[in-house]
Amino acid sequence: MKLSRPVSWFLLAFGVWSWVIWITFVKNLAKDGSGLAFEDGDPTAYFWVHLLLAVVSFVLGTVIGVIGLRGVRALSRTSREP
Repeated sequence: MKLSRPVSWFLLAFGVWSWVIWITFVKNLAKDGSGLAFEDGDPTAYFWVHLLLAVVSFVLGTVIGVIGLRGVRALSRTSREP
């Protein structure tokens, strides 16, 4: 299957965006002072659920980004061929 240039770039951008957003979220989750993520220093169910969401999003963002990167590379190879 061939991906178009716009789709390849979109998938790559989505993967990068996913990492930026979720890294920021995990940093904020780790230093939560509201009592949602930690209670007396121990992680709560809220923390574990949101950490799991972040990990799944990292994995999906990576897979989607790699697909986009492979599409961009394949397009650049075919455009250089004589």
